[in-house]
Amino acid sequence: MRILFLSHYFPPEVNAPASRTFEHCRAWVRSGHEAFVVTNVPNHPAGKIYPGYRNALAQSETVADIKVYRLLTLLAANRGIVRRSFSYFFYLVMSVLAAPFLPRVDVVVSTSPQFFCGLAGYFVSRINRVPWVLEIRDLWPESIMAVGAVSRSFTLRWLVWLANFAYRKADRVLCVTDSFKAAIMAEGIPGEKIEVIKNGVDLEFFSPERSLGPEAGRIPGLENTQGKFVLSYVGTHGMAHGLDTVLKAAELLRDEPDVLFLLVGDGAERGNLLKQRDIMRLDNVVFLDQQPKTRMPAVWAVTDVSLVVLKDQPLFRTVIPSKIFESMAMMKPVILGVRGESESLLEESGAGICIPPESPAQLARAVRRLYTDPDERRNMGLAGRSFVEQNFDRKVLAARYVELLGSVVAGRPGASASAASGTRG
Repeated sequence: MRILFLSHYFPPEVNAPASRTFEHCRAWVRSGHEAFVVTNVPNHPAGKIYPGYRNALAQSETVADIKVYRLLTLLAANRGIVRRSFSYFFYLVMSVLAAPFLPRVDVVVSTSPQFFCGLAGYFVSRINRVPWVLEIRDLWPESIMAVGAVSRSFTLRWLVWLANFAYRKADRVLCVTDSFKAAIMAEGIPGEKIEVIKNGVDLEFFSPERSLGPEAGRIPGLENTQGKFVLSYVGTHGMAHGLDTVLKAAELLRDEPDVLFLLVGDGAERGNLLKQRDIMRLDNVVFLDQQPKTRMPAVWAVTDVSLVVLKDQPLFRTVIPSKIFESMAMMKPVILGVRGESESLLEESGAGICIPPESPAQLARAVRRLYTDPDERRNMGLAGRSFVEQNFDRKVLAARYVELLGSVVAGRPGASASAASGTRG
């Protein structure tokens, strides 16, 4: 089967959609399929092109036997709303213009958000006359409403109409949580049209054995973690995450000289958080710039406990942050400040402690508990690794995903035998 995947992000970018897309496509290629990715020039989150790339009309490369087409990109930093919105829409336009020149495929997959990337799949699939699978990683526009990026207005009603249009026109809608499926069904979309394949983790890369090397000492900033009990937040520093809660918890733990908070990544709120840290004079908080994926084992090597937090918004009860699975795979206990489906998953796994969102006092209490009980930390780490091995192995999930794509192709009139069976055309 020949699969065309539209994604706003792709490695060397290191955010969740880039990793999910790459790991699925790599697994499909290894199992005998062909994967083609249409994406931007790598520039997330700062809006600056990564070394070794240029912003050309079109360019291509091969990554792990995946053919990657990079389109001219309207560069935008991961902050603000206007320029980023134009950047997302520009990707849709460029994808549609490129569609007639792309290889012939059996199915188009597009991932949302960003929403215009998801909607691009409709036009590209129609141009190529093949089925379209819409992947929903966050409900949209609900996700931008939750952080106050758009108000209830005519614009919002228009965005809701577009989202429902996409749900109706897609041959299949694929969600990453059960809650997303329920929300989309509430919009009148039949349940049999919606599938759930949750996020997972590359168990070979995120393996405890990979974190035992000496590389941590060679990354500027990590030298401050030696001899400390380190609580790491790894990921986007955005409006949705409420990382000021971490700073306030750090203030409550000033009396624990060995406790250190490590925040790794970038995002719209990082500058504000740095200023707040300095104003509060928090010597127990260290910020580390976004790191390439190859350095993540070194970050995990110095980590004792993983922090996963979001603001206390109703929408966030429907999400499962992907960093939960990476933490479990690395045998790191999780302190989770997210309600809903994530909370249920962590409780089922036995891999951490659930606290109310945006509660510095409860976060500080959970930190003290794990700091003083190494046996509990070890047991949680073992439970987490076992849980993801049994339920969230990315290779297993990728196999389910491609089986779904094969069924969609087979359901279309005139589908070739090779495409329907999932073999190379």
